[in-house]
Amino acid sequence: CAHLRPGDMVFSTHRGHGHALAKGVSAAALIAELLGRETGVSHGRGGSMHLFAPEVGLMGTSGIVGPCILQAAGAAYAFKLRGQDRVGVAFFGDGATNNGAFHEGLNMASAWDLPAVFVCENNLYATEIAYASVTRNPGVMSKAASYGMPGVEVDGNDVLAVFHAAGEAVERARTGRGPTLIECKTYRTRAHAEGMRDAGYRSAEEIESWKRRDPIAMFRQRLLEDEEASESQLEAIESEVQQATAEAAQFAQQSPWPEPATAPAHVFADSDD
Repeated sequence: CAHLRPGDMVFSTHRGHGHALAKGVSAAALIAELLGRETGVSHGRGGSMHLFAPEVGLMGTSGIVGPCILQAAGAAYAFKLRGQDRVGVAFFGDGATNNGAFHEGLNMASAWDLPAVFVCENNLYATEIAYASVTRNPGVMSKAASYGMPGVEVDGNDVLAVFHAAGEAVERARTGRGPTLIECKTYRTRAHAEGMRDAGYRSAEEIESWKRRDPIAMFRQRLLEDEEASESQLEAIESEVQQATAEAAQFAQQSPWPEPATAPAHVFADSDD
């Protein structure tokens, strides 16, 4: 999202908290939504999975797997029809690539050279099913060739690798050269959802090996090694983040619940007609 503008649209998944923050949603509004408060980004109606902030270009996160791909392609189609300098972006997991929406969306975007970027966060497992066990071609980025668009595989835990790949894809879309599929190889070190058992389908050794490749820790170390930041500077940033998070949580906890009488609100778009 660092390469996107406020007018660019992002369509995300059931794991969209990071996307929401990166696109411009405040931590206070995000946490308030998680607690079901009126001050939340979806006025307490969306919860963890359904965040909506069109004012910053976050057009929705969803618990349904796959539709974000078609939505991003549709937004990109609208941008092209209107001659607008805007980009549509979809974030999705490896499990979505076996959904028809993936193939339909990529085919349409490529056929019409739409300004779209498709980002697959491949964490190797869809719930508890290894991705390699449900496809003969586990290389997501190679599927792009079937639709005549560039496919790029990057280390999803390498912040700079993702940054550069995303920058090239967004620039390609913005300059009329069509869509790109980016596969970010990463990992989910916790269970699919809180409260679920996380044993039997992967080993503790596998989990620990990926924990050692935490993207924040790796980027921190790189900044120090490249002398782009000092230990004291990074500690100051971490302290600021902790303080901002604590203040956001306090704001959310002190925010009001939605009034029961407003339950039918926010179902349909407001209209002046």
